[in-house]
Amino acid sequence: MPMDSRLEELAFEAAHDHSACVREALSAAAAICEERGVRLTPVRRRVLELVWSSHQAVKAYDLMAQMQGEMAQAAKPPTVYRALDFLMEQGLVHRVDSLNAYVGCPTPGRTHREQLLICTECGAVGEMEDPAVAHALGEAASRAGFSVQRQTVELQGICGACQSV
Repeated sequence: MPMDSRLEELAFEAAHDHSACVREALSAAAAICEERGVRLTPVRRRVLELVWSSHQAVKAYDLMAQMQGEMAQAAKPPTVYRALDFLMEQGLVHRVDSLNAYVGCPTPGRTHREQLLICTECGAVGEMEDPAVAHALGEAASRAGFSVQRQTVELQGICGACQSV
């Protein structure tokens, strides 16, 4: 399944092949980095793999803890934060500001204005992209004399799977 289909449903779908999500994310990252002439180093690749290990947002210090013992240089905060910065610059992960955490981008390699759906019950984070929402926010900001440089909307609520429990 292409990573850009059914974005918002995929993160909340209990029965899907999550290992396919990880494989697709790593494959897309390698292709994007090669196309752009930037390096997907082993540390950057491992950080991306760990971010994609679930559809929940992950904090940088949790990544460091998971990487302890794997790579000597990976356990240090600057190394992980630099890897996360690189992954964000390449559009491979998003920062979930309200959680001070990171989540994989299911539509890497293209600029978009996402809306993140955060389940307060299970912690899953889904991404949707509704151009009407992005346009309405941009227009409202413009009327206020504000020039939007980056737009991420975070919506917190309860996903369908948690509602049905």
